[in-house]
Amino acid sequence: MSSEMKLRFGRKVISVDEARAALYEYVKPTETETVSLPTSFGRMLAKDIYADHAVPHFRRSGVDGYAVRSQDIAAATPDNPIVLDVIERIPSGTIPKCTVRAGKAARIMTGAPIPDGADTVVMLEMTDSLQDELLSLLGAKVKIKKNVQAASNITPIAGEVTLGELVIPEGTRIGPGEAAILATFGFSMVEVYRRPRVAIFSTGSELLQVEQELQPGKIRNSNSYMLAAQVEANGGAALIMPALSDDPGQVEAALEAILPDVDLILTSGGVSVGDYDVLVDVFGRFDGKLLFNKVAMRPGTPTSAALWKGKLLMALSGNPGASFVGFELFAKPIIRSMLGSQRPESEGLTAFLDVPYDKPSAYPRYIRGTTRVEAGCLWVRPAGIDKSSIMVSIKDADCLIWLPAGGQGYQRGDSVKVYTTR
Repeated sequence: MSSEMKLRFGRKVISVDEARAALYEYVKPTETETVSLPTSFGRMLAKDIYADHAVPHFRRSGVDGYAVRSQDIAAATPDNPIVLDVIERIPSGTIPKCTVRAGKAARIMTGAPIPDGADTVVMLEMTDSLQDELLSLLGAKVKIKKNVQAASNITPIAGEVTLGELVIPEGTRIGPGEAAILATFGFSMVEVYRRPRVAIFSTGSELLQVEQELQPGKIRNSNSYMLAAQVEANGGAALIMPALSDDPGQVEAALEAILPDVDLILTSGGVSVGDYDVLVDVFGRFDGKLLFNKVAMRPGTPTSAALWKGKLLMALSGNPGASFVGFELFAKPIIRSMLGSQRPESEGLTAFLDVPYDKPSAYPRYIRGTTRVEAGCLWVRPAGIDKSSIMVSIKDADCLIWLPAGGQGYQRGDSVKVYTTR
């Protein structure tokens, strides 16, 4: 049997975990670069961020109201309010000028520093309703209508973050919260991992470009755009390449030409056992290292991967559903690992099956699913028709439902594991 025939029919099946382990062995983080804070959103942080000051670095009011001494208002009630002299107004961003002593109060705004002597802040709603008019007069007073315990409505120094605390670890994706922290600590420029460049090829003589008119027996190349969206959503930079023919020499030449300019190549189609599955022929003739070419999974069993001149080549099934699943299981963690993520794989969640599923399988299944929450429980069902050739239902999927191999199928209410895809 020729080497190409062995690759096509004599394949050794490995598990999803074994396939990932084979890929991780050759994944290296991309180099780092420094970008402005506004352009860092969605990028992966390339260094640990430590607090160089406490947050807050002064005692801070959490509400609009009055800074007072708690002992002065211990007996306050709505029917018997305590009257205090107002000694100053403290807007946010200003420094108090006076010390709050017995019988005194300071009008204070949210975020403003607490004046010396005060140990609590009474919310505006718990004070006399005419306070603003009174404050405009010399010798204003305020009625406190409720006993408020010491330290209420005050954030102490280092109440949020202590000096030297690790606030964002390396490998974290920069979202709204991370952006706020970076700004808080003065990071106008941020060190991030360079986005991995991912070349995307679809193979098959039946493929048309998106802008072309439909022709008998032809379909538009949708897989490349689906994969590009997945690449971008996970922090990579997608390069959609022209669709490839079924000629092994032309395919090999196209892949080799782009290899020096990218970090990863994704192909779609051409990895099955058909006469025109061109990637099988390429793997049989090229000078790279085949890592695997059969994975114990449905859909996408013929998913393959190789190392070629130091770069990973990930060959996914041509069926849209299988291509989508293959990306989620393999290409997504590769890209995330290149970006320095310490947890590149999607976290598994427990859900209840919303409908019966009576399709046992010799291999574990990864079914495109859609989730809902009811009474605090997560429920999941297949997103449309569960066939790897179906494309339209991909838009509704927010997870993959994992069903182990074997069994007699599953009933509604059975517990299953799901992996998020959004």
